[in-house]
Amino acid sequence: MLTIILSPLFFLTALALFGAGAIGSLFLQKNDKVTNWWSNSFAVLGTALGLCFSSAAIYAGKEYDFMIGSSPFSLLSFSFHVDLLSSFFIFAISLIGVFCSVYAFGYVTHYYGKYQLGTLGFFYNILFLSLFLVVSSANALFFLIAWELMSIASYFLVVYDRNDPANIKAGSLYLVMTYVGTAFIILAFLFLYKYTGSFDFSAIASGIALVPQSVKNAIFIFALIGFGIKAGIIPLHIWLPAAHPAAPSHVSALMSGVMIKTGIYMMMRLFLDILQPVPLWWGETVLVIGAVSSLLGVLYALTEHDIKRLLAYHSIENIGIILLGLGSALIFYTLGVPSLALLSFIAALFHTINHAIFKSLLFLSAGSVINEVHTKNMEEYGGLIKYMPSTALFFLIGSMAISALPPLNGFFSEWLTYQSLFQGITSFHYSLRWIFVLAASSLVFTGGLALMCFAKAFGAIFLARPRSGEVLHAKESAMPMRVAMGLLSIVTIFFGIFSGYVTRFLEQIAASLDIFHTTTSFVSVTPKLGLLLTDGFARVSAPVILGFFAVVFGIVVISVRFLVNRKQKIVVGKTWDCGTTLGPRMEITSTGFARSIILVFKSVLKPSLQREVRYHDEQSRYFSHSGKVSMHVIDMYQQYFYEPINTMINGLSLRVKNIQGGNINVYISYIFIALIISLYVVL
Repeated sequence: MLTIILSPLFFLTALALFGAGAIGSLFLQKNDKVTNWWSNSFAVLGTALGLCFSSAAIYAGKEYDFMIGSSPFSLLSFSFHVDLLSSFFIFAISLIGVFCSVYAFGYVTHYYGKYQLGTLGFFYNILFLSLFLVVSSANALFFLIAWELMSIASYFLVVYDRNDPANIKAGSLYLVMTYVGTAFIILAFLFLYKYTGSFDFSAIASGIALVPQSVKNAIFIFALIGFGIKAGIIPLHIWLPAAHPAAPSHVSALMSGVMIKTGIYMMMRLFLDILQPVPLWWGETVLVIGAVSSLLGVLYALTEHDIKRLLAYHSIENIGIILLGLGSALIFYTLGVPSLALLSFIAALFHTINHAIFKSLLFLSAGSVINEVHTKNMEEYGGLIKYMPSTALFFLIGSMAISALPPLNGFFSEWLTYQSLFQGITSFHYSLRWIFVLAASSLVFTGGLALMCFAKAFGAIFLARPRSGEVLHAKESAMPMRVAMGLLSIVTIFFGIFSGYVTRFLEQIAASLDIFHTTTSFVSVTPKLGLLLTDGFARVSAPVILGFFAVVFGIVVISVRFLVNRKQKIVVGKTWDCGTTLGPRMEITSTGFARSIILVFKSVLKPSLQREVRYHDEQSRYFSHSGKVSMHVIDMYQQYFYEPINTMINGLSLRVKNIQGGNINVYISYIFIALIISLYVVL
């Protein structure tokens, strides 16, 4: 059985299932119910096969190289290279894909009769197909085809709810930023081809010594911009908070959980595998970008009242945490400390899979709430724990995980990241040490602000009293949606408690890269499933933490039940309300909750308060009828970077359009001049 699963045919069957799911969705789109079951069933089957294939490949430590057919173009081959790093990302895509597709069985029913589900099912399956191809392509041109397919499929999913103009605008912004990123990626690949004479990744890696260092530096910058746009690093992030909320919630979970990780995959592939050796400043740059993205991502999340935009900004934050691990790995390896580089890379991989799990759980939970309350504005929620208790529990688990609370999975990947940063502080000279100090400080602030942000989110959504009539009519999610969220919650807990076993598998994946083949691991797994640094600097154990919490909880419950309250009588009475009626107006809002921290960082966030007061009449100047206070935060990158660029491009376009005079002879001369310049460059 294992031999069958490990066959490349098993992987290709998963691709064929996605293709069948996509094409079948178009043919069956006249019946919404049939289309729903067809598209999502094939998505579940394809991702389940991908999950089996990648798990078996990681367990057996096998790599694959195979080709489909032969290309008539000498530079393009439909060739695949599936090593352990590719298998890891296929595992992440498949794991999240299974749960998102199960969730979709119940979620997409609210689109019945509103939109054609065939379109949704087609692009949904194409997105899975392209994601598999992106992380398994062995040829740069084949990779670009898969990358383009992924971008187009995700664009049409973002604008699927086309009745909302904001969704169309978000999709357009996403498409523009995607093609800007693709242009930089193409430039990087063309430079590599010029000096190595091949688009094959293995041939490029073998001939990388032929590439001058100045050209490698340019390739690094192009790749960082191109793949950084897809990953959503700051300041290339502006499409992400707009596009993720616009997409259907199960698609948002897929995009945030795994699609943006394709940018991380290619950074890992290029910087740690293909372009080695690399200069020190590459790692320092990645580390600084990670620190800035993590801190500013969570700060902007705190200002949000749109639940899906809040989660989208947290994706930027967690991408920053992943880059802290990747940047540390590059620095350690460049300075000749491969064991610490391996530790940092394991931390980056661990947080990559952890973020995929808990962020998907949060997006699916948010989608369930939005589906019932029909708004993304958290100010109109409140009290939903009484109407959607299961969803509240699942959102709470995701919130604890993303806030890095033990013993859930987010804690242990951040713990490994902390250890790699601390090792950098203790290992290097003064100037480099301070870079690690600042990176560690940003991670500390990020963790505290993330906890505050999700205390705000959970409290505003599920606690207190309902703040709108829609909440009173809310009911628990459909069974497929609850099953998907429940299973993701179990996986979140599992990856935390068994973090020792997970780390061991991740170490196997990291060590499969050529630069780590002979590297001794800096972290070991204790008999109690704990993590221990080999120098004895730190250790942690999930089962011990879980046992400690269980004992403390038991002691508190027993003490309160049998000692403190043993002779007390419970009396139920009305709460003193100061002579007024208790209502939603007396609750603290998400705006009020975050206001203090926003004012602390006002130099960065640039908040502005807007007050609106209504009076009974013009004479009653001192007795208001109602009042409203709102806080608006400016995205400084939008205002100070993108808007000036937009203004400059519009002005340049107005001038350039003058060359379009309508004279065909002039147009022919343009073509002739372009041809002469092209021949000169080629020859």
